[in-house]
Amino acid sequence: MRISDATIEELIKESGYVTPEQLAQLKNEQASTHRPLQDLVIRHELLNDKQLTELYAKYADIPFIEIDPRDVPSEALLLIPERIARQYNAIVFNVVDGTRYLAMEDPDDIQAVSFIEKQIGNEVKIHITTHENMLRLLDNYRGDVDKELSNVIKVQKDDDLDAQNDQISEEDIAEDSPIAKTVNLLLEYAIRSNASDVHIEPREDYVQVRYRIDGVLREANRLPRNVVNALVSRIKILSNLKIDERRVPQDGRFKITVAGRAYALRVSTLPVTDGEKVAMRILDEDDSALSLEQLGYWGQSLRTVTEAIVQPHGMVLVTGPTGSGKSTSLFSILSILNQQTVNISTVEDPVEYKIPGINQTQVNPKAGMTFINGLRALLRQDPNIIMVGEIRDSETANLAVQAALTGHLVFSTLHTNNAATSLPRLLDMNIEPFLIASTIRAVVGQRLVRRLCTTCRIKYEPNKNQITEVTRLFGVANSFSRVHTLETEAAQQGIGASAGPELSSDKATITRLWKAAEGGCDQCNHSGYKGRIGIYEALPASTSLQKLIVSNATSDVLQDEAVKEGMVTMQMDGLIKSLRGETTIEEILQATRE
Repeated sequence: MRISDATIEELIKESGYVTPEQLAQLKNEQASTHRPLQDLVIRHELLNDKQLTELYAKYADIPFIEIDPRDVPSEALLLIPERIARQYNAIVFNVVDGTRYLAMEDPDDIQAVSFIEKQIGNEVKIHITTHENMLRLLDNYRGDVDKELSNVIKVQKDDDLDAQNDQISEEDIAEDSPIAKTVNLLLEYAIRSNASDVHIEPREDYVQVRYRIDGVLREANRLPRNVVNALVSRIKILSNLKIDERRVPQDGRFKITVAGRAYALRVSTLPVTDGEKVAMRILDEDDSALSLEQLGYWGQSLRTVTEAIVQPHGMVLVTGPTGSGKSTSLFSILSILNQQTVNISTVEDPVEYKIPGINQTQVNPKAGMTFINGLRALLRQDPNIIMVGEIRDSETANLAVQAALTGHLVFSTLHTNNAATSLPRLLDMNIEPFLIASTIRAVVGQRLVRRLCTTCRIKYEPNKNQITEVTRLFGVANSFSRVHTLETEAAQQGIGASAGPELSSDKATITRLWKAAEGGCDQCNHSGYKGRIGIYEALPASTSLQKLIVSNATSDVLQDEAVKEGMVTMQMDGLIKSLRGETTIEEILQATRE
C-alpha cells in the first residue's frame, strides 16, 4: 500500500519510533532522491512494513490482521476469482453469519472496494494486512500443485533423459526446463504443506519424493526413474555442489522465495545403490524466535530455565534425540539474551537459525574448523555467552566446562534420553564430578509431539478401563491430586487455552480425554494433527543434586531426587498437555516410553 508522505510524517511523529533528527535526515534524503518517504523509512530500517501498516490501520480506524494462509477456508477464498484478487490484492478470508471478512492491502482504493462489493455483496467487513501477508494469501489460489506437477511429469516421461547415462545436457537442467520446474514445484508444495524436510530417493523403477510433516514422513510423489540424474544435478547447481561427483556425500545450501517469504534449504546428497539420494531441510528465514511459553514451557520447567539463563556463568544443557527441537529451544533462549551489552558467540554444525547481532561460526572439519578449534577461538574473542552446537567428545566437554568455570555462560546440547542421564554421560567423557556439580545450572530434556488439530479434535469421557490404563502407564495411581494441581497451573498459564477453562481432571480421577478425529479435516490435511509442541523436563542444579553428582549417583537416583524437589518429568508434562487438549495420550507414550 502506498501511503502519502504527509501521512507517513504524521504517523512516525505520533509513533515515537523515529526521532526528530532522523526525520530531518529522511526529509533531506527525500529532497535529493525524490523517493517516497515510506520507502526511505523501511530502507533505513526505522520501521518495517508491518509496523507501518499497523500504524496506518490505527490512524484510518481499520482493523489490522495477519492471516495464516492455512486458516483460510477454500469456500471463502473462491468468493473472489483469482484474477480479481490479484488485481486488487484482496481476498475473503472468512464468512460468518453472511458477513464476508475481506483482507486488503489498500483499503483506501474505493474503486476496488466498490467493485468487490458488487461481486460478493454489501455485507463486508474490511481488514488491512501487509504486502507480504497478502502475497502468501494469494498463493492459496495455486491449490492444485499436484496437477501442475503431473503435467510436468508427463513431459518428462516422453523425454529422452536416460537414468543410466551420466551425461546431462545444459538444456536438461536450464532455468526453464521441465526438471527446473519440477524442483520448484516440489519445494513450493513442501513449503505450503509445512514440511520440515524433503527426501528425494531413487528406487529401482521410480524416484520417490517424501515430505516430513509434523515429524512423520509421507510420500508426496513418484517421479519417472529417467529423471533422477537431471533432478539431482539441478539441485546441486542451486546448492553450488559438484555435479560430476556422485561417489561421495556432499553438503550445500541455497535460498528460495515463496510468496514473498525467504526460505533457506540445507542440502545433503548421499550415494545409494540406485543412484544419489537428496535430503533437504527447510528453514524459514523470516521466522522470528518464539518465546519459551510459545514453545510449550510452563510451570516449574519455565521457572528453572528462566533462572538458569540469567546466571553470570555456568552451563545449561539441552538434551534429546535428533529432531527433538533442541536447536529451536536454544534459538529462543539466545534471542532472549541477545542485547547490545553482551557478546554472544556460537560454533554450530550447521548454522540453522541466523540471529542478527550474534556471531555465528560454521564447523568445517575439512578446513580444520572443528567444535574444539572453534571453541578455543571463541574464548579469545571476549565472549559473555557461548553456544556450542553439540558436545560430542571429552575434549569439547572439558573445554566447555573450563569456559563455564572462567566466567562464561555456556549453552550446548547432548544426545541423551532424558535430563538426568546427561550427568553420567559427562562423567563418561572424563569430566570430574565436582566440576559437573560446580558448572551445571540446569539440564533440559525434551521431545516433540504432534499437536491436535483444534478444528476437528474430539473430547470424550474415558471409561473405567481407559482410566486404569492411563493411571498404570503414567504411574499416577496415588497422585491424582498432583495431576489436578498441575493441570490447574497449566491452564492458568495458557496451556490449552483453546480447550476452554474446563479442566480434564479432579482430585480423584481423570474426567475427560482428547483424541484426533478419524479422517481429520481440511485444516489439518485430514491427519487429525496440525503442528507440533514440545514436552519438557528441566532438572535444576540444587544443593542436594550437586551432592549426589559429586557422589557419582546414578541417573535414576538423580531423577528421583529432582522429582521430589518438584521437577515435572517429560511424561508428566505430556500427560498434562494431553489433558489440556494439546495432544493425545498415544503421542506422549510414543515419544517418552522407555
